[in-house]
Amino acid sequence: MSRRLAEVATKVGVSEATVSRVLNGKPGVSRATRDAVLTALDVLGYERPTKLRGERGRLVGLVLPELGNPIFPAFAEVIGGALAQQGFTPVLCTRTAGGVTEAEYIDLLLGQHVSGVIFAGGFHAERRADHSHLHRLSSLGLPVVLMNASIEELDFPRVSCDDLVAMNQALGHVHSLGHERVGLLLGPADHVPSERKLAAAQAFAARNSSSFDPELVVHSQYSLESGQAATTRLLAAGATAVVCASDPLALGAVRAVRRAGLDVPGDVSVVGYDDSNLMNSTDPALTTVRQPIEPMGRAAVELLASMIAGADVARDELLFEPELVVRRSTSAARSTGRSPVVA
Repeated sequence: MSRRLAEVATKVGVSEATVSRVLNGKPGVSRATRDAVLTALDVLGYERPTKLRGERGRLVGLVLPELGNPIFPAFAEVIGGALAQQGFTPVLCTRTAGGVTEAEYIDLLLGQHVSGVIFAGGFHAERRADHSHLHRLSSLGLPVVLMNASIEELDFPRVSCDDLVAMNQALGHVHSLGHERVGLLLGPADHVPSERKLAAAQAFAARNSSSFDPELVVHSQYSLESGQAATTRLLAAGATAVVCASDPLALGAVRAVRRAGLDVPGDVSVVGYDDSNLMNSTDPALTTVRQPIEPMGRAAVELLASMIAGADVARDELLFEPELVVRRSTSAARSTGRSPVVA
C-alpha cells in the first residue's frame, strides 16, 4: 500500500496524504486532484478501491490496427492531442500478429474504467471479423466513435474519408494522362473501404463509357510486400497505371515495377492513398490521395466528448473530402505524348 501511495503521489505531484484521502473517500480534496489521482491509479495499473470502481476515469481507449502504416501514428498524434485538450488521457492499444487481440484490449480498457473508446481502423471495417466485442460495448452504452467506413449494423457515430471522391480523383488523374489499362490494388475483399473504392471505380468506368476489366483488380493485405506481389499480377495483365488503397501498397507497387525492369513513372504510373509521412520524400515522390487527418481526428474527439458529457449524438457517418496530391510517380502514358503534371 505504501509503495502504491508513493507512486501515485509522484505521478500526480501531490502528497501521499492527499492520495490516501482520495482513496478513502475523505473530504478536503479538489475535484481536479481527485480525478488526477484516480487517473494515475488506472495508468499505473492499480485497482481502484471497491467503492470507487463504479466511477470512470478520464481515460479514453484509442484502438489502432497497426503502427507499421504511418497513417495510424499520424492519427494517434492528432487524436491524442485533441483528447488532452479535452482533459482526457489516451490509452493506446495496437494490434500485432500473435499479440493482444482487439477483444482482449476491450477487456483491459473496461477494467480501467475508460470513459470511451475511439477505433481508428480495425475489425469494424471487416465484414468477416468477429464483432461481438463491439456489440458488447453497444450493450454497455459506452461512448464509442469509429474512424473509417464500417459494417452497417454497428450503431456508432462514424468519421470517414470519402472513398468515392478519393477514387474519382485518382482515376480521373491517370485517365487524364492517357492511361487506359489502370490496375486497382485494393485491401481485402471484405474490407468496407475497399468495397467502396471498387464500387466507385466501376461507376467511374460506366460514366466514362470505358470497359472494366476484373483482371485489373487485385485484393491484398495492407503491406509493402503484399503490394509488390499483387502489382506483379497487375503488370502481367497489362496495367500502365496502378491506383492503390494505401501508401505502403503503392511503395510495394513501385518496387514491383522496378523489379520487372520498368520505370516509375516512365512505364507505369503509381498512385497511393493517405499521403502519410515522408511520401513527398520517396523516389519518386508519390502521387497520392491525402486524407484530412487533422479535421477527421478532431471531429472524432468532439463526438466522443459530447457523448461522454451525455449529449445525444447522431449516428450518421461524417464524410470528409480528400485531396489529390500530384507528385512525380505519375506521368503521361507513352502513347499520348502528353507532359507529366507534377506538384
